[in-house]
Amino acid sequence: METPTSSNSNASSLRWKILRQALLRRPSLQFPNEQSEVPIKRISRRTSQGFNLIPCRIVDGRVNEESDGRLVSVCYTLPIDGAPELYVMQREDSGADLSDFEICNRYNVDNTGLVYSKLAIIFLIYKFEEFLYCTGRWPSEDVLAYFCLSHADMFRSKKIIELGSGYGLAGLVIAAATKASEVVITDGNPQVIDYIQRSIDSNSGVFGGTSVKAMMLHWDQEDVSNISGAFDVIVASDCTFFKEFHKGLTRIIKLLLKDDEASEGLFLSPKRGDSLDKFLEEIEKNGMHFSVSEIYDAEVSKRHQCLMNGDDSWPGYEKDHCYPLFVRVTR
Repeated sequence: METPTSSNSNASSLRWKILRQALLRRPSLQFPNEQSEVPIKRISRRTSQGFNLIPCRIVDGRVNEESDGRLVSVCYTLPIDGAPELYVMQREDSGADLSDFEICNRYNVDNTGLVYSKLAIIFLIYKFEEFLYCTGRWPSEDVLAYFCLSHADMFRSKKIIELGSGYGLAGLVIAAATKASEVVITDGNPQVIDYIQRSIDSNSGVFGGTSVKAMMLHWDQEDVSNISGAFDVIVASDCTFFKEFHKGLTRIIKLLLKDDEASEGLFLSPKRGDSLDKFLEEIEKNGMHFSVSEIYDAEVSKRHQCLMNGDDSWPGYEKDHCYPLFVRVTR
């Protein structure tokens, strides 16, 4: 029988292997067979599919030769009649360069694009599954994009901004399928903004009359006068995990929402211990209001129940860490 001490030791060892595997980019240096990866899949909460609400596939030949060699074009087939396909620029590999850490350290960011590298190495070991999402989508991003697609009326003729967007899937879906008047897709990392701009350029023909642009936006930046009080709806996913960013995030939400007419922020994020609760405390301290819903979309709830019942497509699935709650914030 395995003792608690040996179990903890095995978990620690596996997390070291996760760190090693992510930093060694060359395929020949990765683990040699599928069987050897089974324990790692069970200790890590990372998933390549997430809730798998929007089918996607890698498309060859849509990234030009001057592009970042790690970029590929991923085609998303939106699951509603008449919706266009979207081509999103994403990182192909599951590895990390030291330059990725350098960029995040320089700009003091943590998002779906890259990791906040000021954190201690021990923290990275125990939370490294968060970093591994840097070369894919965080699960909540998929859910947010699907929610926006399924509730298009919430965005029609409105000015929308996405915060901490990573690859910007939700913002691109809103721009392509909801007839919003304007969509601004933001992130604090200039490398990520470059990816988003490439995606906007690749999909320019499907946005109709919607104005779409990428913008670098740091939640602590002083001058946001050009966009202050400008938006009807803010959307974001998986932006509440690190408590160090709660004050900045809350500040920027209050600054961006229109104060002379109805406006709201729509956020999807798992609880992840007390991190979501601490974020909501900041919302209250800043004089804003919120509501939290666990059940907000029938298909999302269905996928969640399947995963809770042992669907092996996501071996490390755990409700507190993986299932996004729906948070609505108003002034």
